[in-house]
Amino acid sequence: MSEYVTVREARAHLAEVVDKAEAGEVTVLTRKGKRVAALVPIEVLDALDEASDELAAREAEQHRDDPTVSMIELLADLFEADGGKGEGDPVNTPSASPAS
Repeated sequence: MSEYVTVREARAHLAEVVDKAEAGEVTVLTRKGKRVAALVPIEVLDALDEASDELAAREAEQHRDDPTVSMIELLADLFEADGGKGEGDPVNTPSASPAS
């Protein structure tokens, strides 16, 4: 079961909260009564990262044979979608020129 502490309490007792994580405990941090973060054992984070990577790999594998588009086609679609304004286009953004 997770222990709930406020961010203020966690800050004041950070070494203790870290010790608990090293011992395998999860501490949920709250702010104004809402859960905002969790301090977890590093093994839990590693397992989450590994699971996320595996899920992404499976998703990619499912779409391996899907049709692809070139970067030019992708950019053309993006600029067509914004009405040709070129918003967010780093190529057409004026570069900062030195003051004269």
